[in-house]
Amino acid sequence: MGCQGSRGVPGVSRGLKDFCGVFGIFGDKEAVGKTYFGLYALQHRGQESTGIAAADGRTIHLHRGTGLVASVFAHGRDFRNLTGPAAIGHNRYSTTGISGLTNAQPLRIRFKGGEIAAAHNGNVVNAYELRKAMEEKGSIFQTTSDSEIVLHLIARSRKRDIEEMIRDGLARLVGAYCFLFLTPEKLVAARDPHGFRPLCLGRHGDAVLVASESCAFDILGAEYVRDVEPGEVVVIDGGGVRSLRLPPAGRRAFCVFEFIYFSRPDSIIFDEKVDKVRRTLGKKLALEAPAAADIVIAVPDSANTAALGYAQASGLRFELGLIRNHYVGRTFIAPDQKERDLDVQVKFNPVSGVLKNKRVVLVEDSIVRGTTLKKLVRLIRKAGPSEIHVRVSSPPIISPCYYGIDISRKEELIAAFHPVEEICRYIGADSLAYLTVDGMLDAVPERGDYCTACFTGDYPTAIPASFEKNWFPCCGAGMEEE
Repeated sequence: MGCQGSRGVPGVSRGLKDFCGVFGIFGDKEAVGKTYFGLYALQHRGQESTGIAAADGRTIHLHRGTGLVASVFAHGRDFRNLTGPAAIGHNRYSTTGISGLTNAQPLRIRFKGGEIAAAHNGNVVNAYELRKAMEEKGSIFQTTSDSEIVLHLIARSRKRDIEEMIRDGLARLVGAYCFLFLTPEKLVAARDPHGFRPLCLGRHGDAVLVASESCAFDILGAEYVRDVEPGEVVVIDGGGVRSLRLPPAGRRAFCVFEFIYFSRPDSIIFDEKVDKVRRTLGKKLALEAPAAADIVIAVPDSANTAALGYAQASGLRFELGLIRNHYVGRTFIAPDQKERDLDVQVKFNPVSGVLKNKRVVLVEDSIVRGTTLKKLVRLIRKAGPSEIHVRVSSPPIISPCYYGIDISRKEELIAAFHPVEEICRYIGADSLAYLTVDGMLDAVPERGDYCTACFTGDYPTAIPASFEKNWFPCCGAGMEEE
C-alpha cells in the first residue's frame, strides 16, 4: 500500500515498555551468584531496579537498588550478607507503581507466619479494589506497587500452612502474574490461571531453578525442564518439588507479545522456541504483504529474526542496514521523554553502503505510538535509499493492555485512531503494511490460547472502568532494607 506526504498524527509520543523478569534457585551453595547471572540474562525485561533475596534456613537477607544488575551489585560487599542455598531475584520495569527504590523488588515482610520475600512479574488488575478494602480494615502499605498487595493477603490469611496461605492469597488476584516467594526454608513459584506471563523450571545438578525465560538457564549451563503450568503453584524445599493448583480460569491467555517483542529469541517460552515463532511471523508477513524491493533490513535487535523470516519467504537478500549501539538501553524503557528522545538519536546508525540507491523493506516488530519509527525512517532516508517499505510483524495495536505492558490509555495508540495510510504518511515511508491477526495466530502454537486484546479489544478478564498506572498515593519509606 503506497503513501505520500508528511501530515502529522497528534497525541502520539511514547513507546512500548517491558515487563519484569524473575529468577529463583533452591539447593545450591552458590545460589546468590547464580541468581546474579540469571538476572543478568534477564536484564532486557527491566532496567529500573534490581534485587536479590537469599535464605539460609533461618532468615532472609536482602539487597536492592536502582539501575542495572551490574551497577547494583558492582562491589563484593553487595553480596557479603547474601548467604544461603536459596535465592530469588527481580529486574523491574514499573507497570503499576512509581519508579524508585521504594518499589524495588524483592519485597520482604515479617508477619505471624514468619518471614517471606516476593518477586512479581505482571499486573494485577483488581489491585485497587483489594488495596482499598484492606486499607479500610487497617492495613498499612509501604509501597505503591501492586506486588505488595499479595503479601498483605498472605499475612491476613487464616490458613496455618505457608503454602496454603500463599495459595489463599493468590486466589483473590485477577490479572497477570508470575510470583516467586522465598521463606527461610522454601521457594514457591506461581503462575496465574490464564498463564499470561511465561515462567519455566530448570535444573542444575541437584538445584532447581525458576525463571521468566529459559535464557537465564543457558548462562548457567542449566537444563530447561518444563513450563510452570497456568494456575500451578510449585513448592520447592528439602523434600523435593511438588505442585498445588489455583482455581481454574475460563481460558488460557498467553501474552502473544512475548513472542513478538519481549522475550529473547534464544529463549523457550510457552513450551516453544521464540526464534522459531519469530521467523514464522516474518514469513507470514512476507506472504501477506510482499514488496517490490532489493533488500530486507531490520530494526535491531528485536525485529532481526522476523526480518530473516521475511527475507527467506520473499527471496530478498537480508542486510544489516541499521547498526545498534548496544551501550544504550532499550529506547522504550527510558522513563523520561527527553531521555527517550536522546536514546533514539544515539541508538541507531544507518549503513549507507548497504542502503544507497536500494529499494528497502524495513521490518519492525510493532508500532505503538510511531515516533521512534518516524525518526528511524528519517535517519535511513539520509543514507540514500530509493524507497522504504515498512512491514510490521504484528497487527495494529488498537486497545490498551492491562496485564503488564505500560499502555493503559487508548489515546497513546496511533493505530486506534488513524488508518494505515495516515500512519504511513506520518512515519514518512513509501508503503506500510501490518501482519494480520490470523497471520499472527497461524505463527504461534495452539493459536486459541493467546491474549490478543491489544490487537482485538477482546480481554480475557474483567477490566476496571478506570485503570491507571499510578493508582496509589505515595506511602512510607518502603519495605525493609538491610
